[in-house]
This record gives sequence, structure tokens and C-alpha cells, in this order.
Amino acid sequence: MFSKKANAIFDNCIKTYKSKPEVEQVCTNPFDKKTDLIDFLLFEKCWVDTTQWAFEDIIRDPHINAEDALILKRKIDASNQVRTDNVEFIDSYFLDKYKDVTVSKDAKINSESPAWAIDRLSILALKIYHMHLETVREDASDAHKASCSKKLAVLLEQRNDLSTAIDDLLEDIENGKKYMKVYKQMKMYNDAELNPVLRASK
Repeated sequence: MFSKKANAIFDNCIKTYKSKPEVEQVCTNPFDKKTDLIDFLLFEKCWVDTTQWAFEDIIRDPHINAEDALILKRKIDASNQVRTDNVEFIDSYFLDKYKDVTVSKDAKINSESPAWAIDRLSILALKIYHMHLETVREDASDAHKASCSKKLAVLLEQRNDLSTAIDDLLEDIENGKKYMKVYKQMKMYNDAELNPVLRASK
């Protein structure tokens, strides 16, 4: 099933990133873009998410100085744009893969595209990784570990449910029971022509 492969790639990506202490790293993607495109895209997607997770932790430091915080906020904005682009690349992959499918006349569009569901699966992998760390933290109390163990169980259940939903959606698209489109996010705040503040500063 597709979700099994995706979850394995996400787990491997997080493990690879966490093997080094640096927050900003060059993505060491083990997949070839030409021969393993979807695997390559999934790894890239999770790498961006994992890096941004680290950014989000750092910027919440109550002692961070304003200059560093502003620099980091700019990096988070850029990361969000890359994340969105990656989601659209993944959806474009599926759109191309299923382009020759005969769509049933009563087929319906899903409220969420495959890639945006996969985006949530990548984030869940990160939540599971970090919540697991809390369950084995040596300096944490037993009460903390017990609480985090319960939360981890919920996250694992969510991943199982979401994985099933993604596999079902892809199967429905493959069989023509549902169809998909790639919607560009049309983000406006990074565009110098669409953000009135950026436009005025030119």
C-alpha cells in the first residue's frame, strides 16, 4: 500500500536528519528524482517539515533576541513556501499517474487532495517521533511519561486511520470513483505585487 511506503520514507527521513545536530542541513535524499520520483518527493517533503519543526522550536525560545527571531521568521516563511510547492509537486505526480483513468460519470471530488493528506501524514510522523522521545526522557517524571504515552497511542491511531484514508482515496481515483485537481495555493503575502505592504515598499 502507498501509505506503508510513505510512512517508512518519513521515518527514515526524520532519522537521517536527527543523526546530525545541525538545524540547517543539506537534504541528503537517497532517492533518484528520475527513477524514483514519488519517493524522492516524499523524502524532500518530510525533510522540509523536519527542518521547519526545529525552526518552530527555536523561535519559541522566550529569550531569543528580536533580530534572530526576525531572521528565523523569514526562514520559516521561506520553508512554508517550499512545503507548499512540494505538496503541489506530489499532487501533480498523481494527476499525471492517473491521467488516463476513465472517470465514472458519478465520480466525486474529495475535499482534500492526496498530497495535502500526505502532508498531514508527514507531520504526524514528526509528532510521533517527538512524542515517543517524551515517553523515554530520563529527566521526565513518571506522570509526564504516562501522559505522553497516552498521547502517543492517539497519534499512532491517527496515523493508522489517515493511512487507510489515503490508500482508499488513491484506490478510488485509480478506479475512477473519485477525481482530483491540483489547486495552486495562491499565497499572496510573499508576492510583491499582491501584498500591499511589499508593493508599497518597492
